Formats: sequence, structure tokens, C-alpha cells
Amino acid sequence: MGNRVVVGTDGSSSSLAAVETAAREAWRRRAELRVVYVLNWPVRPMYAPLDTTPLNRLVSEAADRARSVVPEVTVTETMVPGDTVSVLEAESRTADLLVVGARGTGGFLSMLLGSTAASLAAHSQCPVMVAREGSAAAGPIVLCVDGSPAGDKAVGFAFAEAALRGTEIAAVHVWLPDHAPAGTGVESPERLLAQALAGHAERHPDVTVRREVASGEAREVLIERSRNAQLVVVGARGRGGFTGLLLGSVSQALLHHAHSSVVVVPGHA
Repeated sequence: MGNRVVVGTDGSSSSLAAVETAAREAWRRRAELRVVYVLNWPVRPMYAPLDTTPLNRLVSEAADRARSVVPEVTVTETMVPGDTVSVLEAESRTADLLVVGARGTGGFLSMLLGSTAASLAAHSQCPVMVAREGSAAAGPIVLCVDGSPAGDKAVGFAFAEAALRGTEIAAVHVWLPDHAPAGTGVESPERLLAQALAGHAERHPDVTVRREVASGEAREVLIERSRNAQLVVVGARGRGGFTGLLLGSVSQALLHHAHSSVVVVPGHA
């Protein structure tokens, strides 16, 4: 990637919180921070002038907010016309991390319960962090482990992030006993979890990992675990996803309902 963190802003308090979060992420990575405002102009008469002065001020204020949080970070700012998802997806191609707020003013990220944030998480070429205001500064990184090949990218991201933050990982694998496949060769949940973590733990020996195997609905268990987390990391699609489904139901549920910030990691990141 381009050693760059990209953050979308729209002037809302949520997006400014995302800017602050993105500045800290850029500092941890020794990366450049790029502040992006997407111009979604409504239909207007051809003679109406395009006055971008207030928007220029809005982007500059967001960039200044980032510099005030971490003065050491190099910050650039830009306004780009177009569709929000398309613009930020293009930005993600040269980024290590894309950060957006959990709520917008209505024209940008709208409500997270809408489609924009989920679309970004599904189509981004890099991990997407949905930053929540009031997310805990301390606590573990909760890692959702399903044992899928695509989910391995999420495991790698969580270990790298834990090393950057100097915190531990709470690795959680959730299974439904009633849905376990029959037969004597079934892999135990404990073994699946251990295998998913093994190589990454060897590469990050200083990261403490707490393992948990829980039974129940994955969405409910992981949302509950997010209460005491500073971050939740999940893959875009899980082992149980339908072919062609870009964002799994667990990932979507966490985007909507987690109490902490959430990172969705695509399988190709």
C-alpha cells in the first residue's frame, strides 16, 4: 500500500471524532493522513454558482483537528466530486486503512443503519475502521475468529494493531452446538481457534492473547464482548457466508450495534 491512512469527513461530530482516530492511527503507522471530503452536489439550476468556500473551510478545520491531536503527522486534504462509496473505494486502493465515522450529517455517511458504511466495508480494498465516539481508550482488541481462509487477514490485522497499541487480544470463536457437522472427524472449536492464531502469535510474541470459545449466536456474543473493548476486528465474510456475499451478517451486525469502534478486514487486504 501507500503508507497512508485515509479518513472521510463531512463536518459532523462523528466524522471529526473519526479524524482524531485516524490521526492516531497514522501516527502509530508512521503514515501520512489524507482527509477527504466527497462533494455530493444536489441537482441545481445551471446558472447557480458553485461556492465551495464553506466546504474548503470545513476540510481545513478537519485537517487542523488532526494536526492538533498529533502534530507529528503529515496531513493532506482534498475535496473530490462524486459518489461517496466510489470515491472512498478509489482512495482505499492506495491506503493502509480507511476511517469513517459511525454517523454523518445525512449527505455523507447518513445513518450507519443505511447502506453507505456497509458498502464501504464490502468494497474497500483495505481495512475499514468505523470509529465510534466514546469508544474506550483502554481494553483489549476483540478479534472475531471463524477459521476461514478469508478471516486469516483479520487475524493478521488484529495482531499488528495490538502490537501498535501495546494492548492484548481477546480472540473469540463462537459456535452453535446444534449446527456442528456430524461425524468423527469434526475439528473441535478449541483446535480451530488455536490453529487460526498459531502463526500470527509466533510473529508477534509480545502480544498477549486470551482465547475464548463461546456457544451461541455469534452476533449477540460479539456485540456483548465489544462493551469492554477498544476495538473489534472482524473479517468481511465468514465461513458461513453465501458465495458472492461481500459482507457477512456478523460483520454487518457489528457495524450497526457494536459499542466500540469496528474494523472490517477484506479477505484480499
